[in-house]
Amino acid sequence: MAKGEGAESGSAAGLLPTGILPAAERPAQVKIYLLDVAQVDPFSASIILFVGRAWDAFTDPLVGFCISKSSWTRLGRLMPWIIFSTPLAIIAYFLIWFVPDFPQGQALWYLLFYCLFETLVTCFHVPYSALTMFISTEQSERDSATAYRMTVEVLGTVLGTAIQGQIVGQADTPCLQDPADSALATEGANRTQSTTSLRETQNAYLLAAGVIASIYVICAVILTLGVREQREPYETQQTEPISFFRGLRLVMGHGPYVKLIAGFLFTSLAFMLVEGNFALFCTYTLGFRNEFQNLLLAIMLSATFTIPIWQWFLTRFGKKTAVNIGISSAVPFLILVAFMESNLIVTYVVAVAAGISVAAAFLLPWSMLPDVIDDFHLKQPQSHGTEPIFFSFYVFFTKFASGVSLGISTLSLDFAGYQTRGCSQPARVKFTLKMLVTIAPIVLILLGLLLFKLYPIDEEKRRQNKKALQALREEASSSGCSDTDSTELASIL
Repeated sequence: MAKGEGAESGSAAGLLPTGILPAAERPAQVKIYLLDVAQVDPFSASIILFVGRAWDAFTDPLVGFCISKSSWTRLGRLMPWIIFSTPLAIIAYFLIWFVPDFPQGQALWYLLFYCLFETLVTCFHVPYSALTMFISTEQSERDSATAYRMTVEVLGTVLGTAIQGQIVGQADTPCLQDPADSALATEGANRTQSTTSLRETQNAYLLAAGVIASIYVICAVILTLGVREQREPYETQQTEPISFFRGLRLVMGHGPYVKLIAGFLFTSLAFMLVEGNFALFCTYTLGFRNEFQNLLLAIMLSATFTIPIWQWFLTRFGKKTAVNIGISSAVPFLILVAFMESNLIVTYVVAVAAGISVAAAFLLPWSMLPDVIDDFHLKQPQSHGTEPIFFSFYVFFTKFASGVSLGISTLSLDFAGYQTRGCSQPARVKFTLKMLVTIAPIVLILLGLLLFKLYPIDEEKRRQNKKALQALREEASSSGCSDTDSTELASIL
């Protein structure tokens, strides 16, 4: 575990694990570093994270629009963004974990490079996600690519967390037996920590950053050399530029997309609440202080190994069926958690079951997005190049759910009287943690499933869209599809 993971000041945010978020999304981990290693004051650290997350969310649709306006090159439309953002993102990531010698401008330093890194990662992640639409025109191949992508993303999260945790995890901060001392926890820890020990911790973070950055580069090189974008045959005939607000209106006015992202938002928020509070729940409510890292690992590994199973299930029984069964399967186990006592074996069973549902919650909505884009292309045949806009808003709502989860957790625990670094917590805190891990996620899951029920693209609709798009491609390949032909085909559908 990272140094000081039990030493958050004034908030429970630093104790919340990053969960299933991508490696770029580490607000809690960065906050721990700012407080305990860089020794930035708590207010400045909160401002850095708030502005950074707000800027990060803002850049998603902005980058998506800029990509949609990009021209095709020899490398494709999306690949240049990945290639040119990678080296800059590596530099910015490394500088986040570097402590400058000028104490007066440290807050500005971290704000600048945190925002820069989030921007550059967005320039990578949005086109990387949108590549699903450009590596094949076959729905089955896109679904398979999505399954592989989500599996590797979860593995990357596990790997990144393990690397940083193992390298810097030797300098852990013990809990405080006297809760009255927790208000001064961070200040006291900083006073007693020697300069040599602090420098060693700083160097450990830099070493971890270097290792993770190296893996980042290797993965980017493999992606660049191993993937080629395919352009739709009928798209070559469409040159009409789309303004930002027109593209936004078209995308957000597409009914299936709105229903899908709404359901995705609620279910993502539910599982992020579970993931984000599971460590505290195990530590204080269940009393498994020394087991929560293993329990989190069980969740992540369970999610990783069951993604291929869900991929087979959606191919065999359909995506809507897979969504309803996969996400709802978490409810009985969450109810069990709400009523069970401190039983380690049962807790591990629940952790594995949660991982199975987490896999479904994060794989299936992403696999449904290409179907929505195909449906959009048939209804709006004149509007091409909108794929990055679809994916960028999908990424935006993922980050929005992450921010809401972090805010709800932090405020709820603060109101309940959470004691920073305390070895034990008041009864109200334990009850609040149980609500955050059980009741709140169950309500959100039920709301999400209701919205998924309204999602109109079932297997029959998918087959109809596939045939229509295939006809459109064949016509474009054989004789060149005019704008009028495309419009007439859409009106017939």
